[in-house]
Amino acid sequence: MKQLAELVIPAKSAVLVVDVQNDYCEPEGALGKAGLPTGAAMAMIPTLQAFLTAARAAGTPVIFIQTNHTPETDSAVWSWRNGGISSAVCRKNTWGSEFTGVAPLPDEPVVVKHRYSAFINTRLDSVLRTLKVENLIMTGVSTNVCVESTARHGYMLDYHIVFLSDCTAAYSIEEHEGALYNMRTHFGVVAASHDVTAVWSFDSGSLREPALRI
Repeated sequence: MKQLAELVIPAKSAVLVVDVQNDYCEPEGALGKAGLPTGAAMAMIPTLQAFLTAARAAGTPVIFIQTNHTPETDSAVWSWRNGGISSAVCRKNTWGSEFTGVAPLPDEPVVVKHRYSAFINTRLDSVLRTLKVENLIMTGVSTNVCVESTARHGYMLDYHIVFLSDCTAAYSIEEHEGALYNMRTHFGVVAASHDVTAVWSFDSGSLREPALRI
């Protein structure tokens, strides 16, 4: 049984920030205007901001995942969900596709995706292998769609998964909790952000090591 500390070693880990974008999070974004409640996403962002500050201080790489949709990626199957019409969500070069509340630093990679999983037809795996990453610390929205899809895919590619319960958000508590259940039961460990930052603090000289194990 691995301790959490083994799964968040900065030299072997990366934080993935999935789809924290205006259309997914802001009330005036495409999903908010369509009637989906974005309150949980907006409420999660300050916790994510604090966590990213801690990750950067610990030397843990941060990788931003950004959804961009364009006519050439709107396949017939993808558009079928919207009655054959291209979705208005996260169109390339629009306000809706921009990050909200958080943003990559100049030296932090941004991986553009066109599907739920950030591994599908992207450079994410190459970036992670180049950085010698073994463990993925998952954050972002929505918990049960793009974050979960990316985490599942990462697990299938032999990455350890640490899924942060308070740095992810969905459009209902049922969807959020269901995804957390799937993660802890089948794909990795679910932790709160303070569990991870406590490990990093311990590595920097704190007297207490978190007791969480998987």
